[in-house]
Amino acid sequence: MNTLPAGDGWSHWPAPAKLNLFLRITGRRDDGYHVLQTVFRLLDWGDTVGVRLRGDGQIVRVGDGAVGVCEQDDLLVRAAKCLQKDANCSKGVDICIEKCIPMGAGLGGGSSDAATVLVILNRLWGLGFDVDRLAELGLRLGADVPVFVRGHNAWAEGIGEQLAPIVLPAAWYVLASPGVHAATPGLFQDPDLTRDAAPATISDFLSGTVLDNAFQPVLRRREPAVEALFIALARIGRPRLTGSGSVCFVEFADRGSAEVALAALPPGIDAWMARGAERSPLLDAVKAFNVGASPSG
Repeated sequence: MNTLPAGDGWSHWPAPAKLNLFLRITGRRDDGYHVLQTVFRLLDWGDTVGVRLRGDGQIVRVGDGAVGVCEQDDLLVRAAKCLQKDANCSKGVDICIEKCIPMGAGLGGGSSDAATVLVILNRLWGLGFDVDRLAELGLRLGADVPVFVRGHNAWAEGIGEQLAPIVLPAAWYVLASPGVHAATPGLFQDPDLTRDAAPATISDFLSGTVLDNAFQPVLRRREPAVEALFIALARIGRPRLTGSGSVCFVEFADRGSAEVALAALPPGIDAWMARGAERSPLLDAVKAFNVGASPSG
């Protein structure tokens, strides 16, 4: 994990993870994209993005990015270049990342990193784009980017870009990683994936009757490590899969219950706790910056 540079014009900004509290695939568009329903829950935990402005127009990644991701493919760099081009902006930036969110986990790490770059550079470059325009740019980078740009828990439809804010109860989560990377394209091609589920409603979800994830049975069958993790987590509650990734989670009403459950897991499980956020910590960081409280740097 990179250590973020401090001083010399650097500022540091949160890029929170997300959970999919349920996920259904209800159909397929003519262009091949799957139509889904899900609820995005933002977490008060994730990556941290560092930025330092440049006057020469260059966009440079400092240090390593996500493992195995070259600079030209890095969503951090692509987001900055996308915004720079759309705004016809002559300013540049150095970007670095402290990665905490595992790759292929279903926690939205790359998408959140990209969203943080869009939101922060819009502010620091003085572009003045509204959130709708930033979300539109984000959609070019990935279907999950807009929810992080907007920064609110959301009911999502379409390919995940049709968002409606949703109020969720306070919750803590025990998350666990089986240590495998779930390749989304392969899961979408699996013949056992349910692609025509009955649409749910927000009231269905809020009643607690909708907790399924279309990828869960597929990944449990394909990955023995995921199946073993589900069995272990079943000792402390009802495990669920997030997104199309490999990380599993169990929800608790309060921190104390989550702490007890985490301590009860067998040794050797890569597990940790995170609080469900009422809104993105990035929004709070930007608000603090706007009123004169400088972010860490």
